[in-house]
Amino acid sequence: MPLRFFNTLSRELEPFEPQDPERVLVYGCGPTIYDHPHIGNYRTFLVFDLLHRYLEWKGYGVRFVTNLTDVDDKTIRGALEHGVTIREYTEPFGEAFLADAERLGIRSADAYPRATEYVETMVEFVRRLEEKELAYQAEDGSVYFPISRFPDYGKLSRIDPESVRPGARVAVDDYGKEDVRDFALWKAAKEEDEEVGAAWDSPWGRGRPGWHLECSVMSIAELGETLDIHLGGEDLVFPHHEDEIAQSEGATGRPFVRYWLHIKHLLLEGEKMSKSLGNTVSLEDLMEDGHEPSAVRHQLLSAQYRRELNFTMKGLEGSRAAIQRLLDFESRLKDTAVGEGPPGTGIPHAVSRAMEAFEASMDDDLNSAGALGALFVLVSEVNSELDAAGRVTPEERDQALEALGRMDEVLGLLELAHRDRTLDQATEAWIQEQIRLRQEAREAKDYARADAIRDALAEKGIVLEDSAEGTRWKRV
Repeated sequence: MPLRFFNTLSRELEPFEPQDPERVLVYGCGPTIYDHPHIGNYRTFLVFDLLHRYLEWKGYGVRFVTNLTDVDDKTIRGALEHGVTIREYTEPFGEAFLADAERLGIRSADAYPRATEYVETMVEFVRRLEEKELAYQAEDGSVYFPISRFPDYGKLSRIDPESVRPGARVAVDDYGKEDVRDFALWKAAKEEDEEVGAAWDSPWGRGRPGWHLECSVMSIAELGETLDIHLGGEDLVFPHHEDEIAQSEGATGRPFVRYWLHIKHLLLEGEKMSKSLGNTVSLEDLMEDGHEPSAVRHQLLSAQYRRELNFTMKGLEGSRAAIQRLLDFESRLKDTAVGEGPPGTGIPHAVSRAMEAFEASMDDDLNSAGALGALFVLVSEVNSELDAAGRVTPEERDQALEALGRMDEVLGLLELAHRDRTLDQATEAWIQEQIRLRQEAREAKDYARADAIRDALAEKGIVLEDSAEGTRWKRV
């Protein structure tokens, strides 16, 4: 089965056929950096990462771009409240987003364009639209896109332009329009814009770009006039992505995006999560409560991106256990006795079935739930083989470890778990010293002292495992 995506534009599963397999062009609508993202935002960004990793896993060359919106109504309002420039206000949030993305194992995009760095290009883009009579200037200097002059308006969202009225997710501002349905390309500067440094010179006077314009210009500047894939949350279908299509195709005369992928919102303990409701949870909140990023990543990938995902603390504990199971499996494979003789059939067959199921799930519109299922079936079946045989051939061990590693190239769970649990040399030396002291106590039949040492290590998340070969430790 070929790789297929559910294209919001066609409302169908379509085989993926990039313009150029050597360079798949992908744009993801990133955060508006006016506050710290919440865990629901990171579901979206982890889907970006899942797609990025899987395209490369399939052998495609990829250029991946994620924008950072640093000028809009929210960033201006925040800068005003804090008495700083828009640059000073947004910069820490941009840095925090990139730090959180790194904590969650999200691979770096090839570019993170900021809107304020492209204002001159945005002005030129609006001039192109003017030349095509797809932009008009209001009395105050604001410039609007007349959707009545773009016949395909509504093709992504399936919204009838005639039905759009104020309040139907169309911004109603006080800049003045010929038609309430039209959207802003350029907004005339207000006093507060000037105060925080969010105003630029233009042929229409001082002002700033419209939000929708920013993504069109940044994506085209970084990737070209036709993108292979455009990603974003489901809330961006209308008006943001609909407006992107209108202004982009209006300016270039070419298809803007070939595949539109939209990620469903996250629930928190069964309720919609949003900053306006005050029920958001950040990655920092979870880490302060002792949860590891690898467990957060697991839960956020546990449902296919178009399916509803209910993020819960109970589920996060289950994800922690799942990560530990993977670590234990990897450790067992490496430590199981290796025997000579021809390979058996159980492990090779389990590996083959798991890899086929994993790829089939990912090919089916990035079905991460199915991919995780294939991974844990592999763990279960290989563990059963090891229980029965008590040994493994070098070929079998290498096959199982390779399959585990190949799956994790996409899922990024073990990769992140190892990083989460890496200890500094001084701590590892201290653990080894405690193990030595415990062994001395056991040899002296001072079992109370030996148990006390073991319990002290357990309180720090270090579990000891005694065997004929000696004592091993692991962090849990």
